[in-house]
Amino acid sequence: MISSVHARVQKNRLRKVQLWSALAVSVCIAVWGDGLQAGEEGEIIKSHGYSFYGDLTYPADYPHFDYVNPDAPKGGEISIATLGTFDSMNPYSRKGRGGALSTVMYESLLGEGVGREPAPADVYSESYCLLCESLEYPESKDWVIFHMRPEARFSNGDPVTAHDIAFSHNLLLEQGLKSYADYVRKQIPKVEVIDDHTIKFYFTKGISRRSLIEQVGGVPAWSKKWYEETGARLDESRLEVSPGSGPYMISDVDVNRRIVYKRNPDYWGNDLPFNVGRNNFDSIRVEYFGDENSAFEAFKSGEYTFRNEGNSKQWATAYDFPKVAEGFVVKEEIEDGSPPTPSGIVFNLGREVLQDKRVREAVSLAFNFEWINESLQYGLFKQRASFTQDTPLMATGVPEGTELALLQRLGDVIAPDMLTEEVRMPHTSGAARLFDRRNARKAMKLLDEAGWLVGSDGKRRNANGAPLRLTFLHDSSGSATLSAVIENFMSNLESFGIEAVLEKVDSSQYTARERDRDYDLVYDQYAAFLGTGTGLSQRYGSEAASFSLFNPAGLASPMVDAIIEASLRAETREEEQAAMTALDRALRHEFFMIPTWYNDVYWTAYYDQYDHPEDQPAYALGYLDFWWYDAEKAEKLRAAGALR
Repeated sequence: MISSVHARVQKNRLRKVQLWSALAVSVCIAVWGDGLQAGEEGEIIKSHGYSFYGDLTYPADYPHFDYVNPDAPKGGEISIATLGTFDSMNPYSRKGRGGALSTVMYESLLGEGVGREPAPADVYSESYCLLCESLEYPESKDWVIFHMRPEARFSNGDPVTAHDIAFSHNLLLEQGLKSYADYVRKQIPKVEVIDDHTIKFYFTKGISRRSLIEQVGGVPAWSKKWYEETGARLDESRLEVSPGSGPYMISDVDVNRRIVYKRNPDYWGNDLPFNVGRNNFDSIRVEYFGDENSAFEAFKSGEYTFRNEGNSKQWATAYDFPKVAEGFVVKEEIEDGSPPTPSGIVFNLGREVLQDKRVREAVSLAFNFEWINESLQYGLFKQRASFTQDTPLMATGVPEGTELALLQRLGDVIAPDMLTEEVRMPHTSGAARLFDRRNARKAMKLLDEAGWLVGSDGKRRNANGAPLRLTFLHDSSGSATLSAVIENFMSNLESFGIEAVLEKVDSSQYTARERDRDYDLVYDQYAAFLGTGTGLSQRYGSEAASFSLFNPAGLASPMVDAIIEASLRAETREEEQAAMTALDRALRHEFFMIPTWYNDVYWTAYYDQYDHPEDQPAYALGYLDFWWYDAEKAEKLRAAGALR
């Protein structure tokens, strides 16, 4: 089954990039969106949505997204689980631990899916109006004007106006994350409220126009009136939240136990084409658990009803309970067309000992994917190599063609060996035993070369006698399988003569220490990409590397910066694609993460009271967004005693 699903996944991943290659590559397009108008600044584009190259899939009169069921019934509840704790419903602050889905109440000018999934989910890098009804901008993209929907309302009935959008934009700059604020100030020098429902953003001259319109179009809309009346701050931990304009609002919060969101019966946007077939559940319930085992047992008993399984052992062995056999619980693999999340063991490059690439190389050789996959994960995973895994943007072999020309044009900032050597691939290990002697010998040699020699006690020390000590920060509420993976990895490090310390802490401590980069090693993730954008600089760039929450390694590479900048200035899709391939090559060359594994299907298990579209969109699972509740099926489950 997995092999056939994988073939469909590959087809989905190829489809979008192949489409890019077939499209016209000029930015100056004769017909765009809803048409062009001549003006003092030249051609002015007016549209119902935005794409950098102007190639919108859905026309202005689209009735709904292609993948949704426009007749999906409204009603019922979907309930999910999460691990750990929370003490705040404000996810925009560094203080406190935000509750799950606590951004779900808020919309933006350009829409997105429930849980921040893309909407539409069947196309890449296209945005469509939600709070706005149209936008306009010159071909130079020096500014953008959004024309807002007068009917848009917050859940308390107040209108959503351009004043709220401007307030929200400025609030993020004044009280939001520093890495975000510093970056956006340089890109967007001015915002102007033209009238109650019209707002204009100006962009800095001489910079790339990539992602700027999406940036301002994606700012959450918060109520200026509420913030001014309450005196609340964006950078504080609190349970009280401002009203949102979205389809869901908070119904119940029981700290560290559950959060319930209910669908707003008076939601202003119910009938918009953007929302047809979406936002189908009356309520979304999130149950909190202290560990993976208790969460799974609660699912079996029906305490919650949907699992997006991430534990290979459980997927392989634990879904043999009676409710599955009797058909009350559906176990289903659903294809995932997005590049897998680049997760793995991240090096804190701020630690002096880890700034030596030889040390990082040696440490990586303690990770035995083959043994872990066979012994702990039932052979269900593939080893990830790339930040754009299994897409046409994935770097292979040596650079050539447009990619090589780009790298050569960037000059001395590019590492010479990257031009002539094959792209970095993960090392291989023997699956028969955890400790791979061949890799151990390589690691020992690298550590010797780096000046970490083995003493009479078997421990490695430098010339000053200081031991080679590495701490691995781990959330104790995580899965038992991940814990076992890390413990076996640490065991191999000990065999290399490294003093390896596993620090298991509770969720709140983990969050605080991760924010402060109080670790040598951590299991974390970066963001995959299928195209360029200014967000790449926030995640992989040097400027905010010392404090960015999106860059847990603290990667600061002039080579990576130069490639990102080149990608932002690409004028054709071919140039952009070459730059993305070069970026993948460079990130792998810098080696700030040990890539672990990936899965190209979603493992889902749910009580048989939900349905989803037959043709799953490539870029989202969408169980909170466009699945729906079947009341007749639910009644049968209750009648059989499978659900309360």
